[in-house]
Amino acid sequence: MKITRVEPIHLRLPEVTERCDGSQETLIVRVHTDADIIGIGEVDSSSLVAKAIIEAPLSHKICRGLADCVLGQDPFEIDRLIHRMYEGTIYFGRQGAVIQAMSGVEIALWDIVGKATGRPVYQLLGGGFRKKFRAYASILFGDTPAETERIGRELVQQGFRAVKFGWGPMGKSEESDLAHVRAARQGLGKDVDLMVDAGLCWDTATAIRRAKQFEPFNLTWLEEPLHPDNLQGYARLSTKSPIRIAAGEEICDIKEFQQMMDVGGIDVVQVDVTRVGGLAPAKRIGWDSYERHRLCVNHSYKTGVNIAASLHFLAALPNSHYFEYCVEQGALRQSLTKQRLPVVDGEIAVLEEPGLGVELDEKVVEKYRVN
Repeated sequence: MKITRVEPIHLRLPEVTERCDGSQETLIVRVHTDADIIGIGEVDSSSLVAKAIIEAPLSHKICRGLADCVLGQDPFEIDRLIHRMYEGTIYFGRQGAVIQAMSGVEIALWDIVGKATGRPVYQLLGGGFRKKFRAYASILFGDTPAETERIGRELVQQGFRAVKFGWGPMGKSEESDLAHVRAARQGLGKDVDLMVDAGLCWDTATAIRRAKQFEPFNLTWLEEPLHPDNLQGYARLSTKSPIRIAAGEEICDIKEFQQMMDVGGIDVVQVDVTRVGGLAPAKRIGWDSYERHRLCVNHSYKTGVNIAASLHFLAALPNSHYFEYCVEQGALRQSLTKQRLPVVDGEIAVLEEPGLGVELDEKVVEKYRVN
């Protein structure tokens, strides 16, 4: 079997705002083979930038597009193709958007291999440690504390037993920060897990103060309170916080994850398979976190493709039991894949079909495709 085509597909809603909702647009990657098996993947990046990285023509040996790196190659040789993509883009890559773009191609390769062998991807990754995860509804804070409380109450009524609020008004003031977290807890009640994503909004001293102020609200973790480059700040915060500190979604590099754990001291390692280069690098980061006795969770704020790939990733780890489940209502998040991937009794199950286990709804693709 040989790869015959790499097809990046940019999808975008008619209106995209500054609201931190990554499901407003996305880049889907289809990898075609001469065996008529097509794999799909997804990229969480600046979609046009990632599309250009995939489609770029050969400039010289170490400066070429990702498609040029894999065309004519055997899709089963995933590790070798990861290496070819990394080395083929080393002149302008190594981190950031290039690694993110690699994710879409790499995930599609796993989908191909799964379909060709009749096995779900988590089995190919050596997984099956856990088949169900507690899905936490992931949503932005409301514009007001009253709206935050209402959102929390509605999510509990929908059956969620864990909810994460993030970004939005967080960081405006001490009074506002406390009011929103208090409202979130009031809306959820005392028995539902509450996570808070601060959205990189504080300096180190403020983050330490907030962590202590949030303690009465019984947070499961406090996420990304600091800029990802602030390793020393994370080290100070992790030492002084009474709440577990989570981070990682902004990071694409394996060594950066190791530093965030070893220097920054984070307790919860958040890995996005559509940002770190795909499933194989994600698995390596996950096992690095296991060896350091940390909890590993997915970051997922895209479409059903990301959700499916993330389920397979987490199933292949022994140190994960939460699953980030984006509840945004945009059309790409809710209807891009034919499979809806529901949460039942607060849990989401790993897919058992060959490959990723999801198919694109071509009507949705054509409706939102940017040509």
